[in-house]
Amino acid sequence: MTADDRAQPTESTAVNQGRAFGHGRVYQASRDQLITEHHHHYAGPEPVPWPSPDSVRVARADRPPRILRNRCKLRQTLGTALLEGGSIQVVHGMGGSGKTSLAHWAFQEAQRSGRIGLWVTASDRMSLRAAMLAVAADRGAAPGELLAAHHGHRAAADLVWHYLDRSAQPWLLVIDNADEPAFLEEGGWLRSSAGGTVLVTSRHATTPVWRGAAVHQLDLLPLEDAAQVLCDLAPDTGDLEQARAVARRLGCLPLALDLAGSYLANQLLESWTMGEYFDHLQDDDATSLIDQGAELRSGARESRQLVSRTWQLTLDALSAQGIPEATALLRLLSCWAPDPLPVAVLARGAADGAQLDALTPPLPSSRLEAALRALLDNSLTALQEFPTGPDGANTRCVQVHAVLLDSVHAGMPPLDRDAYVRAATALLATALPEAGHRGVGSANLRLLVPHVTALLQRTAATAPSATLRLAVATAQQIHEVGDYQAALALAELTAQTALRAHGADHPDTLLAQHQQGDSLRRLGRLREAEQLLREVLGRREEFLGHDHPDTLQSAAVLSTPLYLLGQREESLALLERAISGQRGALGDNHLETLRSRALVLEFLVDAGRFPDFLANGPATVADCEQFLGPDHGVTAIAYSNYAYGLLHAGTPQDAHAAAARALAARIRHHGTEHPLVYSAKLVLSWALMRCGSHQEAVALMRTAAAGRERLLGTDHPLSVKARILLAERLAAAGQPQEARQLFDGNIAAATQTYGPGDPDLTRVRLLFPE
Repeated sequence: MTADDRAQPTESTAVNQGRAFGHGRVYQASRDQLITEHHHHYAGPEPVPWPSPDSVRVARADRPPRILRNRCKLRQTLGTALLEGGSIQVVHGMGGSGKTSLAHWAFQEAQRSGRIGLWVTASDRMSLRAAMLAVAADRGAAPGELLAAHHGHRAAADLVWHYLDRSAQPWLLVIDNADEPAFLEEGGWLRSSAGGTVLVTSRHATTPVWRGAAVHQLDLLPLEDAAQVLCDLAPDTGDLEQARAVARRLGCLPLALDLAGSYLANQLLESWTMGEYFDHLQDDDATSLIDQGAELRSGARESRQLVSRTWQLTLDALSAQGIPEATALLRLLSCWAPDPLPVAVLARGAADGAQLDALTPPLPSSRLEAALRALLDNSLTALQEFPTGPDGANTRCVQVHAVLLDSVHAGMPPLDRDAYVRAATALLATALPEAGHRGVGSANLRLLVPHVTALLQRTAATAPSATLRLAVATAQQIHEVGDYQAALALAELTAQTALRAHGADHPDTLLAQHQQGDSLRRLGRLREAEQLLREVLGRREEFLGHDHPDTLQSAAVLSTPLYLLGQREESLALLERAISGQRGALGDNHLETLRSRALVLEFLVDAGRFPDFLANGPATVADCEQFLGPDHGVTAIAYSNYAYGLLHAGTPQDAHAAAARALAARIRHHGTEHPLVYSAKLVLSWALMRCGSHQEAVALMRTAAAGRERLLGTDHPLSVKARILLAERLAAAGQPQEARQLFDGNIAAATQTYGPGDPDLTRVRLLFPE
């Protein structure tokens, strides 16, 4: 029987009758028959099953939040787009920022409003294709059409959008985890339709694939909302204040908050409070602790659910695309802080490729631009503009999330980590402005401080000398620009790090402690400064020798708090010893020698050694101008102290000229808002008073006193003395009542700090007899 015969009904004249259709077979016999049947199997168009999701009507969100915190503005935008239809909405952000949770919310909103919700996962090509064909099936595609699309006989994306366009019900199509936009582009899967709204979630911020779509960046949660997320998940483990501390430490990253809350809510062996959890987050292995929340939550450790692995998906994809330098750059950034980092730091690395040659994977300077752009495009970094000066100038900075940096740094092999730390240290060292110079570099200086601090913390166990010396140099420059508190904090951390790693007598420890003592002195903590600087001087004398430049520098710096505390003979002896040694070891016109020569002018006057002052003053000022320049900070010190001596010597007109030069130099060197600028105004106001310009002297002295209080605090010894000297100016200007009030209110505190023999206090006391 032929195939055609089998396809048609057959009839028999015998009593038996049968019918066969299609592939059916009928055998008829009127008597007993022996029938042998042979089956021959040929390749044919049999349906071949392909992987597909069990349902596209279910949101594939791993543990969506019970309450979606914040995101109000974006939710409103998406809600409007859902009602209007016809648009593509793309939400991008770093891994763990809550994109899928937001998509889950939109999915539920669609269902509540009577729309059909369709969920597609686009993490790989096969999953995307299978899910999109399942969408077509859901919207009415016939099995034969799906089979043709599966075998490539019909364009799969055209089939899907044919049925989406003709859907009888409006819909929301969520395409989640579209972190490889090329997958959408290759098949033409991403289209708009009047039948519904498309919502795409992706880590990719910029790509031609998003052309025509409304693109929204998903930022981190605000602190209050982040804290509330923890309270939602683990309400019995702490209060809102403790939750704020944990949320701040986690950088308000939704994934980290979810894992932390899950850990706290599902503990069996432990019963940590949020406060105890915060304490454990300070450990080096904080990332591992955060990831434990995934196991306690569901027993799963998928990469997207772990802060230690979620961004590795992006880095692996970039490496596969031929950009392994993105991994190298992120490792380099992980050596620094999550604070804004001037792009100029990386630009220096591009200009000097030697700093990046030893990294694994390599980071050629020619590929640095491409690596940074790849990180930006995939939401692993962000570019921001930060104001860095009074003129409104901005500095372009790159910023990375704290948890991301911690996890990347912790995941590096130790040998690789050391190489990256060396490169990060060298780049920051070259980014520091030249000592003693203002300008764009010093305006960016404060932006570098948190990154130097992070380097210290990353290397606390080994404390490389290059990192310690970078930290001290940064503290010195912060000190020079007048931020003494920040300089002290950095110097203290550096000293503690060096002490733990190398001991009390190591040169790096002594270097940091020397800077620490100098900043204590500037902050008016004179007794602490004296004690610490004495210890540093003693150890440097023992281990470096009495004539070593570092020893001589400690002697010179110690002389200042001793002088201010009234121990003038010892302070003058130390400073003269420093000058003598520095002249021999460094030369008469070295920066440190000139600094000591400028300082000693004031000491000589107060010691009554006017011949020595007159013999040294003009030469010191001239040498500073010649070798350092008229606007250098040390030149300003020389002019100011020379003016101070001339006032005591009874030549106020010459003193006025020198004091005016000092003020002008300090403004040019430091800007208008610096403690030393107000010190120069104080000396100039005294010269004005001595020249008979009393009202001008009072006005300038008021400015000096207010500036010191604003920058140093009302209780700082220099602020207290400024008020005493303002009383003197007021008395000379014929305003005895306010003068007496200021004197009586400040003389006790000034005497306690400076001692009864202080020349300024002795002079002013004569105006206010008891």
